Amino acid sequence: MTRCRYCNRPLRSARSIALGYGPTCRARALAEARAKVIAQHKPTTIERAQELIEDGGIVPLRGNRVWRVVSTDGSTTHKTAGQVHAWTAGLRGRHTCYHRVAAQLVALAA
Repeated sequence: MTRCRYCNRPLRSARSIALGYGPTCRARALAEARAKVIAQHKPTTIERAQELIEDGGIVPLRGNRVWRVVSTDGSTTHKTAGQVHAWTAGLRGRHTCYHRVAAQLVALAA
């Protein structure tokens, strides 16, 4: 018998078993994960990430692992993932780019 990873109750539906969560617990777990991502970053970074998502400036390339994002000035695009960003300062790890934060938020929403 498969049990929910959040509340440990038995799972019955095929979808719940595949996801590892019941529908209510999945929503709670995603909300907690989203709040954790938001708490880790500056408010301006979160605002810019949400604006990028709302404007459709982030497009999935490989499921919910790699995205193509539009640069700040809109002239170029970059590839990003929730953990790595193919942009000079992002690769050097100087700071967390809002593109990466947007990728993390989109992955949690899926």
